[in-house]
Amino acid sequence: MVFHEIYGSYYNVVAAVLEEAVRGSIDKKTINRIVTEKGFQESGIVIPEALFDGTWPFLRKDGTTPLRYLPEMPLTDLQKAWINAVVKDPRVQLFLPETAEFLPFPEVSPLFDQDFFVYYDRYADGDPFTDPLYIENFRLALLALREKRFLQVWFMGKAGERKLKTVPDRLEYSPKDDKFRLLVHTEKGKSYIINMARVRRIQLGETVPEEYAAAPEPEKSTIVMELVDERNALERAMIHFSDLEKETEKLAEDRFRIVLHYREEDETEILIRVLSFGPSLQVISPGRFIDLIRERLKKQAQLD
Repeated sequence: MVFHEIYGSYYNVVAAVLEEAVRGSIDKKTINRIVTEKGFQESGIVIPEALFDGTWPFLRKDGTTPLRYLPEMPLTDLQKAWINAVVKDPRVQLFLPETAEFLPFPEVSPLFDQDFFVYYDRYADGDPFTDPLYIENFRLALLALREKRFLQVWFMGKAGERKLKTVPDRLEYSPKDDKFRLLVHTEKGKSYIINMARVRRIQLGETVPEEYAAAPEPEKSTIVMELVDERNALERAMIHFSDLEKETEKLAEDRFRIVLHYREEDETEILIRVLSFGPSLQVISPGRFIDLIRERLKKQAQLD
């Protein structure tokens, strides 16, 4: 893999640890503090162990490092080419400056074109990411999130067009649906999930007062899974579920317990994502989710 956000996090956490070690020595308590501040929750399992058992040969047993200089992480030409290719994705361009030919590293050609990939197990009616109205609405929603401002949103609901004065909470992307969703709440605390493709118009409002800014806690479901770390299954699971709240516990050398939290309305998508790991990932509880897996597998068997 050329580059991924989880590797960026690991590299930056290890760099922070080594910066501390270059100045003297470092102990596990300090490493755990740095990991907690800068990394993912599961980094607390991987990083200290890899540094102190010699898997990553950057620390001695006494907490000193053989490195003489502070670590630097310049990008390679291959990484630059990969980033240039990614920013040409119309979904990514929604977050970029309004320059059609924007490339972070113009001296390097993109690594691939957007038609290089073929997607399976995904709906074909994704959002119109290149539509001018969609882009305008998306960027206004993004601006409201960044500046913590009210949004007047006109959108198509089940009963026709609706208008809401909302406090934006976040934008989410569903890989299965290939759609962005805008999560908002009203001044009375009622939550809404609005598909961005259904938005007809957005108008920015005033700054949100502190008493209305906090988003209501969504209803969440939990599943408990056990994973056998074969063929880098743990690494793949951490990447695959990186967008979800989770706790990871090491049970044995190659076995891990993962507790995953998700919104109820995302259950079908979570079911598909769990099944994609096959026998490497087993759901332990709740029984209701296990029943959903059985039903899904029965339907797949009938199709075969």
